[in-house]
Amino acid sequence: MKRIMIAGTNSGCGKTTVTCAVLQALVNRKINVSSFKCGPDYIDPMFHKTVIGTAAYNLDTYLMSNDAVNYLLNKNSGDIAVVEGVMGFYDGFSFTEKGSTHELSEITDTDVILVVNCRGMSLSAMALVKGFKEFRKNNIKGVIFNNLSEKLYSNLSEECLKIGLVPLGFLPNIKDVQISSRHLGLVTAGEIDGIKDKMNLLADYAEKYIDIDKILEISENDRDTKFTSLELTKKYNVKIAVAYDRAFCFYYEDNLNLLSEMGAEIVKFSPLENESVPQCDGLILGGGYPELYADILEKNTGTLNSVKECVENESMRNSVKSAIENKMPSLAECGGFMYLHEIMEDSDKNEHGMVGIIKGKCRKTDRLQRFGYMEMTANRDNILCKKGDKIRAREFHYFDSDCNGNGFTAVKNDRQWECVNVDKNLFAGFPHLHFFANINFAENFMKSCEEYKCTKSEN
Repeated sequence: MKRIMIAGTNSGCGKTTVTCAVLQALVNRKINVSSFKCGPDYIDPMFHKTVIGTAAYNLDTYLMSNDAVNYLLNKNSGDIAVVEGVMGFYDGFSFTEKGSTHELSEITDTDVILVVNCRGMSLSAMALVKGFKEFRKNNIKGVIFNNLSEKLYSNLSEECLKIGLVPLGFLPNIKDVQISSRHLGLVTAGEIDGIKDKMNLLADYAEKYIDIDKILEISENDRDTKFTSLELTKKYNVKIAVAYDRAFCFYYEDNLNLLSEMGAEIVKFSPLENESVPQCDGLILGGGYPELYADILEKNTGTLNSVKECVENESMRNSVKSAIENKMPSLAECGGFMYLHEIMEDSDKNEHGMVGIIKGKCRKTDRLQRFGYMEMTANRDNILCKKGDKIRAREFHYFDSDCNGNGFTAVKNDRQWECVNVDKNLFAGFPHLHFFANINFAENFMKSCEEYKCTKSEN
């Protein structure tokens, strides 16, 4: 299987820019390319998806087993797979390499291209490159320099060859494709005017300054990865409504695919624009940026009531509330959890009425709350698992709640805290789940949807 990994020396070095440039260049060459992101990030895969026109996927060596990582890589790969790294090459969970780009490259046996930001450096860039190459055993094969002049590149390319690395080109400082950031990272691809034009401009630069042919040559990696295929049967027949719009857009593609493979029909709707939740047997409210659209969400009482009273055909906020109160199996993560509160603050700390299932207020804070990976243990039976069951997860949010829940106990290093509001039909909290961390959680959600459907038909 052809594959290549684009890693970086640090966050902000230009990994996403280089990855999008290479992806768009490959697409423009009519190559069937697939893309992946190392780690749990939602935003970078959205940029990948904008470029390649199909879903992009996450590979997370903290959340998933090695077997699951290789299975998903092979399952979702096209003629060539391009994997974007996370943070610095060796950076992982809690000052270890767990979950790092380096670990993923070793588990999948994928050759690596290192991106180096040369802003403010010339020859010193090579000290950085040599350090990364020699720090650990690794699969680093080549280097792309970012924010570099053509004149300096000829000098640095010679130095690369001296230490056995392939110089693969550079990108100059390109002001026309600057992407602004937000507290969770980059703004989403859908918020950028003329995003396709920007990506095609990047591809033009890539064809001019980056050796795409040599990258394709390095990707000719026929080393097979070993994994156990997951044989799923469509033993369920349910409809699951998934909130999907500008406010709710943080989803792992493999989560939705897994539910589909188990027999779910995924029906997407917009809490921003639709009047009610579609007729369904289960509800998923994913993460995103509801705080940016709090005023619209508050005014759309249709969807809000629909989540509350699906059978009564009321407006959205009430519809959401109604659905949950009528015991529809519901999964709400982070932004979706925020939406379920009685009150949610927006980015300017103005208060807005929301669904009202979660009592109290979701408020904006000035720093990240409970940031990063953790392992959760269920404190009691709930919609997704039994008491004592465990799953790895992650949190990433600036907001906090008066009612974070106590359905699970989360542990991160020497810290622990209670989280998630749970009962027989609801999982609502800040943690993000990847079902391949524990597929039984997906199985139990599907069972609950099937049972709800049967109960609904009997009534």
